[in-house]
Amino acid sequence: MKFSGRSLMNSKNFSDVENLPLEDKQLQDVDVQWMERAIQVADLTAPSGDVPIGAVVVSATGQELAIGWNTRERDQDPCGHAELNGLRAAAARQGSWRLEGCSLYVTLEPCAMCAGAMVLARIRRCVWGAADPKGGYLGSLGNLGADPRLNHRYEVQGGVLAEPCSALLKAFFRDLRQKKG
Repeated sequence: MKFSGRSLMNSKNFSDVENLPLEDKQLQDVDVQWMERAIQVADLTAPSGDVPIGAVVVSATGQELAIGWNTRERDQDPCGHAELNGLRAAAARQGSWRLEGCSLYVTLEPCAMCAGAMVLARIRRCVWGAADPKGGYLGSLGNLGADPRLNHRYEVQGGVLAEPCSALLKAFFRDLRQKKG
């Protein structure tokens, strides 16, 4: 997959750390840390039966600004995506819709709606875990974050902790199929 912005490495799961320059190794460590947090946030969907997707918005200074998780089933809201919930909470906390300098970490590659919301929020960077070949719009089906026709673009890094992010989704859908019989 091709992504805009700086790609930390060719491997989707960051297994080739030895070949990275020091600043990229440090960024990779930070990405892993925040993706682990996004995986924790995804667990908040369990009571509602929503698909376990978690998002974390991190400020330009490296502080957790807000979290979001899927609430589509709970709220019966087609826009209840983890990324949008996180962006809304971050904007409210910051007192501005402009989230310049912020990074968003999410366990599943964002769809076109969420990728577009990140353009509008003026984020600096999006880091996602598992690819979404049928709906992802930051690498799989296109890359809205890099579209030169838009007034803002942002860096994208995909595949951070792809295996655990994917395993979370696979377990959810396996359990759902078993319940339905």
